[in-house]
Amino acid sequence: MPEKETLERARQDKREGKAASTQAGEFVREEIEHIREGKHGARSTKQAIAIGLSKARRAGVKLPPSKGSSKETKEQAQRDLRKSTKGGTKKTSAKRSRATRAALKREGRSAASKTALSRQARAAAKKRSAADRSRAAKKAAKTRKK
Repeated sequence: MPEKETLERARQDKREGKAASTQAGEFVREEIEHIREGKHGARSTKQAIAIGLSKARRAGVKLPPSKGSSKETKEQAQRDLRKSTKGGTKKTSAKRSRATRAALKREGRSAASKTALSRQARAAAKKRSAADRSRAAKKAAKTRKK
């Protein structure tokens, strides 16, 4: 369950008319913080981001899966989105919850390091065209607070 502050920041972003990815960014930030403070670890930065995006979808952020993602990832995104709309979802069993937490506890903390995050961001940016990056930067500049 995401923290109250994270939900509030995401709602604030939505009110300001920001993109779904910006709203989801709050959940990813929370996940990175959890890893940094030692709540649990992650195998890779990609996994930490995936956990954050999943939490965002379950919290009601209408975030579609990326175009290049696998069939399994797209199905999981659909499940997460369905969980947000359905009222009274079933609670995860204590056994499963404990197992997940224990598995993440065994993972390292380096996935949330500045180096790892920088490497991930650079790799993600490299996949995009110059025009796409430029468009995104212009859009960001337009929505930046004065």
